[in-house]
Amino acid sequence: MLFDSVIKLILIALLIFTPIAFGSVEIWAFSLMELGILLIMVLYVIQEFLIRNPHSALRTPHSAFVLCFLFLALILFQMIPLPDAMVKVISPQTYNLRNNLMTNDLITNDSVTNDLMTNYSMTSNSVTNNPSPIASGLTPIPHSLFPLSFFPFATKIEFFKWFTLIGLFFFLLHWKILANGQRATEHFIIVIMLVGVIESFYGMVEFFSGHRHILYLEGAGWMSSVTGTFINRNYFAGYLLMVIPLSVGFLFSRKASQRILFHGWRHRLASLDGKTLLLGFGVILMILGLLFSASRMGIVSLLLSFSLISFLFRSHDRSHRFSKTTVLIFGLAFLWAAWIGLDAVISRFFTTSEDFQMRWLFWVNTFQIFKDFPLFGSGLGTFAQVFPMYRSFPIRGFVTHAENDFLQLASETGLIGIGLLFILFLFLFIKAVSMIRSLSSREPERYIAIGGLVGILALMFHSLVERNIQVPANAFLFTFLWALVLKVTNRPITL
Repeated sequence: MLFDSVIKLILIALLIFTPIAFGSVEIWAFSLMELGILLIMVLYVIQEFLIRNPHSALRTPHSAFVLCFLFLALILFQMIPLPDAMVKVISPQTYNLRNNLMTNDLITNDSVTNDLMTNYSMTSNSVTNNPSPIASGLTPIPHSLFPLSFFPFATKIEFFKWFTLIGLFFFLLHWKILANGQRATEHFIIVIMLVGVIESFYGMVEFFSGHRHILYLEGAGWMSSVTGTFINRNYFAGYLLMVIPLSVGFLFSRKASQRILFHGWRHRLASLDGKTLLLGFGVILMILGLLFSASRMGIVSLLLSFSLISFLFRSHDRSHRFSKTTVLIFGLAFLWAAWIGLDAVISRFFTTSEDFQMRWLFWVNTFQIFKDFPLFGSGLGTFAQVFPMYRSFPIRGFVTHAENDFLQLASETGLIGIGLLFILFLFLFIKAVSMIRSLSSREPERYIAIGGLVGILALMFHSLVERNIQVPANAFLFTFLWALVLKVTNRPITL
């Protein structure tokens, strides 16, 4: 129990820390996240081998494990130095670009060397009729070893992120504390919801008060919307897209656990307790935060997720087409937002066509990278280094992402990498849906699982036009929700 308590505290600390530390986008923040996850896994292994039966930790590899292992193996393969002849066969464009870069480097070095030798000849008053191959610029390009990744250091950084998050996912699946009937599950959900509420409240106070700081950073010159402690409004919106559906699911799970038969809306209102009202108010506050983030795709994703929740949470006993409770919650939030003022949010939607044209250029150039590196990609995490060679339009600043997580992953890992991830998603999604369908409408776990799954889908939909899954705080919660959805019941899980 001591190990489980320590692990639980570390997980809670990570759930709080990762979003508050600017979304953990800085290297010190996501390094602490990785160290925390590794510490959790070390403690779990010690617990399994020393306290419990040592053989309990040795489990048969599951399908999801095999897919994740193959993906990590692909990333390692991208970093291994390979003979140029082999690279020429499996990735011709990598060979051509590397060869051109090496040729340019040699020409540059030869020019410098030639100047140095000329100066030396003039100084020594000596003349040679047989200049060296270096001085004449005739040095042949040597056969060499180089990896498929254009920037192995960046690939190594991304590899550790994926490795730790995949390790966290499988740990949570095998951790008995995260299961049905355990109060730890409720504690985790409450912590996630509290962080979402605090982020929204803090962001709105900073923005509407005119103070406009993100922790200790002054953002008065560039903060145009609510961002919480995230640097980017879309990262903040992506985080809330996962928290809001989970919180609504938790609210409905409490209602299902009460097992009270209501007779009309008056009886329903009279039966509301303080905790339920507080949860509802928290959800409304987070909806306000997302609306005032002015993230257009985030707002559209919120509308779609609430539509899906309203349909899935409808009362089956009375054959209602949608859940009135979810409509009431969203309606109250929208009316409150309209009372504050939605002019700035609405005006953002009038510039959608211009932003879409810019994003389209990003996507076209990124797809060209994918076409040139179809099988193995250019290397995970190398988009920022490779994109300038394919950019077909002028732009100020340094491009770090493709405004589409999936297209960027395809360009960095190729058909093999994106194919493995797509199969993994289908496998987990089908497993989650089948598990949810096995639960009745009177089981609280059904609503938590639906809320978590809708949050996952909302973030993925938002990631079609933004960078979200690559943000460490969002990736951490995304991984946690997958494990929560699959682990929320006591039924045995076979992955």
